[in-house]
Amino acid sequence: MKKDSRTCRKGFPLKKRFQYWFDNRMTRGSLGLIRILIIASILIAVLMGIVIIVCGFSDEGEGGAVIWDSIATVINAWMPSFGDGSPGYLIVMSVTAIAGVLFTSVLIGIITSAIEEKIDSLKRGNSLVLEEGHIVVLGFYPGEYTLLQQLILAAADEPACVVVAEDMDRAEMEDNIRENLDVPKNFRIVCRTADITDPASLEKCSVETCRTVIVSPTDDVTTMKAVLAVSALLEEKGAPQIAVNAIISRNEYRFPPSLAEANNISTLQTNVILAKMIAHSCTQTGLSETFREIFNFEGSEFYLIGADEAAGLSFETLSLRLENAVPVGIARDGRVLMAPPADTVIEASDKLLVFSERSDSARLGAEAPALPDEPALTGDAAEAPTEAVIIGSNEMLPVILAELPENVTRVFLVSPLYSGGVPEKAAAAALARGIKIEAIAEDPHTEETLDRLARLAGHIVILGDHEKTPEEADMEAVFLLLNLRDIRVRSGLDFNITVEMHLEHSQKLAGRGDRTDFLVSSSMSSLIVAQLAESPELIGVFREILSNRGNELYLKNAGLLGLAGQHTVRGLRRAMLRHGYILMGHLDPEKQSRFDLGLDETLTLTDKDCLIVLGEK
Repeated sequence: MKKDSRTCRKGFPLKKRFQYWFDNRMTRGSLGLIRILIIASILIAVLMGIVIIVCGFSDEGEGGAVIWDSIATVINAWMPSFGDGSPGYLIVMSVTAIAGVLFTSVLIGIITSAIEEKIDSLKRGNSLVLEEGHIVVLGFYPGEYTLLQQLILAAADEPACVVVAEDMDRAEMEDNIRENLDVPKNFRIVCRTADITDPASLEKCSVETCRTVIVSPTDDVTTMKAVLAVSALLEEKGAPQIAVNAIISRNEYRFPPSLAEANNISTLQTNVILAKMIAHSCTQTGLSETFREIFNFEGSEFYLIGADEAAGLSFETLSLRLENAVPVGIARDGRVLMAPPADTVIEASDKLLVFSERSDSARLGAEAPALPDEPALTGDAAEAPTEAVIIGSNEMLPVILAELPENVTRVFLVSPLYSGGVPEKAAAAALARGIKIEAIAEDPHTEETLDRLARLAGHIVILGDHEKTPEEADMEAVFLLLNLRDIRVRSGLDFNITVEMHLEHSQKLAGRGDRTDFLVSSSMSSLIVAQLAESPELIGVFREILSNRGNELYLKNAGLLGLAGQHTVRGLRRAMLRHGYILMGHLDPEKQSRFDLGLDETLTLTDKDCLIVLGEK
């Protein structure tokens, strides 16, 4: 017979073994304590009843009646009166009553403690989520609310539920959300305390019944652990079809394509995306806000719609007739062709990629009226050569140098790290791009150095230090920005500033405007991952727009294009399309952008106006 492995070791006195048994029972929770208390109460009552019967302290002949009176005394904690029996009976029943008082007090304490534990557990967010079709957001950072705000906007007026999981107190998460977000009645946010890197802890979020999982932007290691944890849980629950969306920064943490496809994982690499945005924003003030407006859920978004009515039309004809939407591309044979040639004929089996306020707002208007000859675009060749200063160094520098506009001919790289020379990858990127680089191995935090840097170029970029904590790196960037602004005002200089930051609330400390573009990694990542979650079929479109290849967003100066003057939106669509661009919107001299341009609307463009376009370089 197999020996019971739970048997206590021998050689210890009975008292020690009883204490060990009792300690184990006490650790089993409130039910175990109540069970022990009930058994002990019955044993005491029966024992006292036997004492009364054996000693003859009771006049009642029936032993059952005596034992019942003893049990009732324990339960009611009732002290006998002087006339209830003999002195011996009174003494025994008094002891029984006192034991009853003790047992009742302990029972009340156990029940109270159990209720408090349950309330605390509910407050901590440990209960199971009983939802279906919800969105699970893994990770929460106080001060970062862009992702939740975008999910609220995406839900519009439809009922929706988001479950937020993080290893912090549930009440704290709810208080932060309540104080910083205006949550409509149709939208519910459920918070749960969980280790987002532990599959067992994530079970309470009911990920197997959710619509999609979003890993909130955080450090790459935590993000990868969370993605692997939720993928393992989904596989265990038999729900591998549920999409998992995440943002990573570094190339070394990218998922192998086969693994991503097998586990329905969609990821984008933010360092490359942000580097490209920084490169273009540093000479095109307002482009960072354009990216935000393109990818948030306020105003217009990308949709795939049917092409039945447009079958047989050329893409140019469609562009001149489609109202309340901008035709961006054609989905055919499983891939999306953005900014196709103007003479591309649309087939009935195609789908149209449009940029509009709603998926059903696009309307094919009557045949377009005859248009005057399109203006001759002069292109960007007229842009004067310019120089830039890049303060700081991180792994994004080679991509920034490779992506700088063609008219940037010289770049000053500023960091004490350059005392040993410019990093090899950055030097190679500059050489391939034909940019002259000059390394300044000085501390940019001194006033003398900053004053000299401010006079070197018309464009200054502040890169974040990725070796420091996000808070430390952001505050360093904020103080550099404030000092540069002060120098610009005091010295009457004319330069724009582009700042890389990690956290959304850090950017708010520095304020907007004043010819400053902010690229906030957590904010942009939240916008992108929200788009991935809501429109997974457009992952290829987002990757192309945010990559170094294919079609990208640009600000084209109307004066340099030779478009200063009055033009209809219809005419501008045709002119830009014939030069390989899709007209997305308009950026005025005050850096206010518009995307819902009516076909028959007339724009009066000046040399300072810009057209927001999508296309290749």
